[in-house]
Amino acid sequence: MTVGNIEISILWPAFLAGLLVLSTHVPLGRQVLARGIVFIDLAIAQVAGLGVTAADALGFEPEGWRVQAAAVAAALVGALVLTWSERKWPEVQEALIGVLFVFAACVELLVLANNPHGGEHLKDLLVGQILWVSPASLIPIALLYAAALIVWFGARRWIGTVGFYVLFALLVTQSVQLVGIYLVFASLIVPALAARRFSERWQLPVAYMVGVIGYVAGLLASSAFDLPTGAMIVVALVGVFALTTVLAPPKIAAKA
Repeated sequence: MTVGNIEISILWPAFLAGLLVLSTHVPLGRQVLARGIVFIDLAIAQVAGLGVTAADALGFEPEGWRVQAAAVAAALVGALVLTWSERKWPEVQEALIGVLFVFAACVELLVLANNPHGGEHLKDLLVGQILWVSPASLIPIALLYAAALIVWFGARRWIGTVGFYVLFALLVTQSVQLVGIYLVFASLIVPALAARRFSERWQLPVAYMVGVIGYVAGLLASSAFDLPTGAMIVVALVGVFALTTVLAPPKIAAKA
């Protein structure tokens, strides 16, 4: 079905993918802000991307289980390294996260250096292919995210730091392959930032609202003006964040 320049049959699976990503990344993003480790998602996402790139360089099928295993393994190693560094040198944890991100990104560039399709592959990892997801492919992802939400809201106090990093790595690994590194970062941080000035009671609903509106606006604008979808959603999320900030000054937010 087409409305103007907007192809609804393509957009609704992409919107479902966005809802799945937001379902887990909004609460995780609030925790990331609380811990003061804002760039952990970029670092873990980049490490997961390196796992995908390395598996591709070894000749494994892009949709095969070996690529998934490589991405998860790489992300878990990165998560465990960050868990160890947080215990060892908590005062420089954010700097170490940045080092891990740059290291993984540069190794990925070296792996792709002699790949004739390296630029296209790197673009897919950064901005994602959200428009090309199929409803059937979202079913296992939905099950994984549902299990993660049960753990997060039901057993968060018992999983500890190691559990947080492991859960984070598993979710970000899947999300990177679904929507790309840039959109993973925006989905984690932007809604959480938009909601931080509200009272505790309203922060989670406001964050989800900002995320959903941002994805809808980005998808519609991308389709209507034939613009890159992932980048357009990021811009839309930031726009909704700015609007939320303007409409909810500190005094009003505190009374919410």
